[in-house]
Amino acid sequence: MVLGPGAFSLAGKVAVITGAAQGIGAAIAHCFAVAGADLAICDRNGELLTDVAARCEAEGRRAWAGVLDVREPGPVRAWVNEVAAAAGRIDVLVNNAGGGFAAAFLDVSDKGQDALVHENFTSVTTMIRAVVPHLPPAVPDTRGGGGSIINITSIEAHRAAPGFAVYAAMKAAVANLTMSLALELGDRHVRVNAIAPDVIPTPGVGELPVRTPLPYAGHVDDVAAAALFLASDASSFVTGSTLHVDGGNRAAGGWRRSVEGTFVT
Repeated sequence: MVLGPGAFSLAGKVAVITGAAQGIGAAIAHCFAVAGADLAICDRNGELLTDVAARCEAEGRRAWAGVLDVREPGPVRAWVNEVAAAAGRIDVLVNNAGGGFAAAFLDVSDKGQDALVHENFTSVTTMIRAVVPHLPPAVPDTRGGGGSIINITSIEAHRAAPGFAVYAAMKAAVANLTMSLALELGDRHVRVNAIAPDVIPTPGVGELPVRTPLPYAGHVDDVAAAALFLASDASSFVTGSTLHVDGGNRAAGGWRRSVEGTFVT
């Protein structure tokens, strides 16, 4: 199989992206629009979401914006059905919405834990169940049909996270779900992968110290580029994998770059 210059194109495809009003989600939406996809984007922040939709439309693409709380299953399913009816299809799902707060595990209330579980895990399962019935059927004896599901997790899914224990546990759950669904949905030609970012400055986290093996911070466009690969035909034999966009932090384990440029642990 020889990949041509169009392997990374999303022309003719429709992508659903959650948490798309700013940061990583907004970057993925614009990247996909540049690559030729029509977008269905959702977020609780309607004002910023409108700006992202306009930016995608400026690339000549259609964009449906839904002011939506992904923790609410009923509205999620209704919105996905509306998008599928309007667009005629869905090809890609990016589960980007999520978030957490710093607190010792023993200080997290029942309500706080429920919020973390619903925002970071249940929302992902709800969105996948809503979208999969709208993905194109597999084309037998080819790689055609199916679609791509991309779950944005975190490096915290793969290491301890004191002060963020429940958040990290939910990201780890999504990483495991990614592998399980890669098997369950494989016969539909649906690929399921994850991206685990770290040291990516966003409006939610601000600037970050750089102690990564690569001596510079990441950018939201780095995550968007990884998502484009996983959404496109260039990754048509990749499923059940996690792509770490973290400047080498996962590989480094407990090692970190000092201000002098040496590594300490």
